[in-house]
Amino acid sequence: MQREAASSEDPQTKNWERFLKTYCKARVNEAAQAYPAKRSVVVSFWDLERHDPQLADWTLLSPTQSLRAGEEALKSIDMPVDPRPKLHLRLENLPESARVEVRDLRGDHMGKIIAVKGLVKKVTEVRPKIQDALYQCKVCGSLIRESQDEHLVLKEPVECYEDQGGCGRSGSFRLVLDEARGQRSSFIDTQKIEIQESPENMRGGEQPQRLVIYAEDDLCGLVAPGDRVTVNGILRSSVRKQGNTKSTILDIHLESVYLEMDQEEYDEVEITPEEEEEIRRASRDPELYLKMRASIAPEIYGMEAEKEALLLQLFGGLAKRLPNGGRLRGDIHILFVGDPGVAKSQLIREMSRLAPRGIYTSGKSSSAAGLTAAAVKDDFGEGRWTLEAGALVLADKGIACIDEIDKMDKNDQSSMHEAMEQQTISIAKAGISATLQSRCAILGAANPKLGRFDPFQPITDQINFPPALLSRFDCIFVLTDKPEAARDAMLASHILEVHRGGAMNESIRNRSDSPFTVEDVQRALRKVDPAIDSKFLRKYVAFAKRSCFPVITQEAKEKIRDYYVGLRRQAQGENGGPIPLTARQLEAFVRLSEASAKVRLSDEANGEDADRAIRIVEYYLRRIAGGEGGLLDIDLVSSGVSHSQRQVIPIIEETIRRLSAGTEFGAPFDEVLRECESQGVPPDKTRDILKRLKQNGTIFEPRSEHFRLASR
Repeated sequence: MQREAASSEDPQTKNWERFLKTYCKARVNEAAQAYPAKRSVVVSFWDLERHDPQLADWTLLSPTQSLRAGEEALKSIDMPVDPRPKLHLRLENLPESARVEVRDLRGDHMGKIIAVKGLVKKVTEVRPKIQDALYQCKVCGSLIRESQDEHLVLKEPVECYEDQGGCGRSGSFRLVLDEARGQRSSFIDTQKIEIQESPENMRGGEQPQRLVIYAEDDLCGLVAPGDRVTVNGILRSSVRKQGNTKSTILDIHLESVYLEMDQEEYDEVEITPEEEEEIRRASRDPELYLKMRASIAPEIYGMEAEKEALLLQLFGGLAKRLPNGGRLRGDIHILFVGDPGVAKSQLIREMSRLAPRGIYTSGKSSSAAGLTAAAVKDDFGEGRWTLEAGALVLADKGIACIDEIDKMDKNDQSSMHEAMEQQTISIAKAGISATLQSRCAILGAANPKLGRFDPFQPITDQINFPPALLSRFDCIFVLTDKPEAARDAMLASHILEVHRGGAMNESIRNRSDSPFTVEDVQRALRKVDPAIDSKFLRKYVAFAKRSCFPVITQEAKEKIRDYYVGLRRQAQGENGGPIPLTARQLEAFVRLSEASAKVRLSDEANGEDADRAIRIVEYYLRRIAGGEGGLLDIDLVSSGVSHSQRQVIPIIEETIRRLSAGTEFGAPFDEVLRECESQGVPPDKTRDILKRLKQNGTIFEPRSEHFRLASR
């Protein structure tokens, strides 16, 4: 921050000096001894208020002059080192009146110190900025100085100043960046940061508003995209240019004075003592799970199991840090796959609204950062590389709701492996090497390639999604639109009643002589009236996530272990059966059980929680991993190839190798079918496997319906 020198005899400078000697002597000595690793003295506004209320008020109204006087006062404080370091004065703990949301910034805030809270969207590289430029006159050769007070525009001397020993003429000057006659230009580190409003403060489809922050010296390099910060700074303006014309509309930015990382989870969601008591009372309701499940998208008919899983995703399991430095994911990832018109998009939009921290986006994102993160060169960085956060980074410690996740960019697909399991995103580009946090739950929706879901085909064949990523979801729900007379009648009644009630409400709002009453609307919409208000549910979830840390009981552990071991026994034996589930599903049991305990604010995940987790996992596995004979086969999810197909593939490959030996065009299709059938492989299964082997490049057709192995 550029500041002119203030007189040490100034009354306010004397006030600052008395304050620093009374409250901050130890901090000044500590900063001086740690210099240059530490270059600032941080002052609490409340200490300033206690010492001199008038000085505190002056600081709020005229922060530039007040902080300039404070830094001048620092020069008068005795320091235990020599030479005296040049220290900055930073101000923390601003009063509530100075805390402003980004969207509430107005002209009245110009030039005042304010505190703005937000989510870091972009950061540029740290680069030196000229603070005090040294110029050499090309006429007389004199060296003169010109202080710089603009962020982006280099200011040149208007003349060779006589008071600095110059000739007084106006002319051209050469900027001296290296040393000349023992003098040089002075520099300060600078970084440009863009923050946006936190998602928990926005509802109703609002677009997040953004603010540019300029950080200098020791405030540079402290934040990364996705961090939640509170920035104390002075709101400045700059003239907006349209070509060569200057506009009366000004651009604004914040000149940072102090930057603080927000550490407490969900502290943005304010919960009063009365609300906390109401939350604890609600947690003891025996019908709590039913009421909460019914409060998730009540306008969508049915889907009880899916909504129960979404409820547990809202609360999430417990992220664990191990003594050896390892970390175990607690967030629950859920994927919806299904036919058009089954309300997939509506469900995930509703979840982004209910989650205390919810980001909604599309897999077909046009942003340079996409879903993960990117290093880009754009106008924001003025030619510098910018590290930009994508949706998964911005949703850190929340839920990322991604519609059309199957249509995401190929670069994002490669990054998603790390983001879903390790919950970090690594960037290595253009000299920028960074690891960003993406500790979020992922809720995705995908459409089948051919429009409708075929229950007789493996899920990996029906969506454009790598099997390795698919296996990282804790729950995968298939939503199909099957005609059923009884269910269709109830669904139709539900939808028509919702529309009828909504139309009545619009009539009441827009007509003074409406024939309908509020009671008519309530009767029509009684089935979609949430049992728990969404605002209260968001606060309940936030309270549970920051205050509840359940541990699995011995009873729950034994139930999960017995179920897991019992299912995997089917893969034992001489011939071996399909593998029903893996350790990934075992971890899903744990996360879902912990989330179930959080719903009732319990510090123990008991047998009931384990039963709920088992029921949800078994429900979705029966839909997508049901193999031959009703046995579960997790290979259908992880690779798209069932256990029985995996056993048959070597037979078919050997048949093709033998029949194609010595032929010009390979093994004929009809002969392959006959040979495989003689070895017990049905023709339909042979056809399916030939199609799959051709798709993955294992075999090819030199001529129509003739096959040869790609590698011989």
